[in-house]
Amino acid sequence: MTDRAPQPVDRQLPTEESRDLLALVREIAQREIRPKAAEEEDSGRFPREVFTLLSEAGLLGLPYPGEFGGGEQPYEVYLQVLEELAAARLTVGLGVSVHSLACHGLAGYGTEEQQSAHLPAMLGGGLLGAYCLSEPAAGSDAASLTTKAVRDGDDWIITGTKAWITHGGVADFYTVLARTGAEGPKGITAFLVPGDVEGLTAAVPEKKMGMKGSPTAQLHFDGVRVPDARRIGEEGQGFSIALAALDAGRLGIAACAIGVAQAALDEALTYALDRKQFGHPIADFQGLRFMLADMATKIEAGRALYLAAARLRDAGKPFSRQAAMAKLFCTDAAMAVTTDAVQVLGGYGYTADFPVERLMREAKVLQIVEGTNQIQRMVIARHLAGPETR
Repeated sequence: MTDRAPQPVDRQLPTEESRDLLALVREIAQREIRPKAAEEEDSGRFPREVFTLLSEAGLLGLPYPGEFGGGEQPYEVYLQVLEELAAARLTVGLGVSVHSLACHGLAGYGTEEQQSAHLPAMLGGGLLGAYCLSEPAAGSDAASLTTKAVRDGDDWIITGTKAWITHGGVADFYTVLARTGAEGPKGITAFLVPGDVEGLTAAVPEKKMGMKGSPTAQLHFDGVRVPDARRIGEEGQGFSIALAALDAGRLGIAACAIGVAQAALDEALTYALDRKQFGHPIADFQGLRFMLADMATKIEAGRALYLAAARLRDAGKPFSRQAAMAKLFCTDAAMAVTTDAVQVLGGYGYTADFPVERLMREAKVLQIVEGTNQIQRMVIARHLAGPETR
């Protein structure tokens, strides 16, 4: 192989601590995640031990308060950690993002008693979370969800089905959105549900195009009893909590997308420098050089976009529009870059002997999860032109 292999991303980080953190993440990714990624994705094996290791290293609670076991890192640092993890294996990077999403409601809207009781274990105690908003008939139109929570004394009884749940069946806790009132967004409440509670079962995981190592399953709530002490926020506040979490979660997806794209570019560049045709490395031919240049430009633009949105969030400023833009652009860029990476490798790119075909399959889901890119365009347009008048 060529000795001109791509170098690690030159990151602009705010502190020496954050630079050390990224170095640690790269070390873990290279030693514990990347070597097993292809084999375990092919076999559909979920790497629970990796998430345990990340929890022990303090990497599952990076953007949350230190008093509850979090890392107190700004979002611009946390997202770059996600990017590095996703570049090594999307199942891990996206899994950390989903876990963070599942912690968001309690960290942002829980009482002090709730936070003290649950957050330490969620952020650094080895637990893994999942987020339950979508349903079989309520995806993009999440406010139409029908899973019900009915008050029974000091408890709530939850009945219904959630769909497309990352970590469904393997998570230790679920943030669940359920209907406690009238139809529409104001009748929804959030709950923190233990993964082993009676009446909660998971269906067989979906058979997916990519991310086969990450279980995605329906969850069935058959009279699940949850104490009111596990209600997050006020009754009817659940949809607002969900939207706030999704704004942050979309930045996580954007960062993961750039990680996947960067991994694909690295593979394509290494191959193009090493592969010779007509007596020259194929990287010498202008057609491929221009493809590589375009791929790198998309990645740099996407990284700058998600970091700009993260810095708004860190400054306490509105960032919903920028989060939608970042999710839209970065995931479209990942799909384009991974497709071009397959093309650079030619026939080899279409085989499982090289990782670019897997990266291409994985990139596709990022255009769908946490709001399809069509929904992102609707969000952006509403910020620009106001709500639709029809």
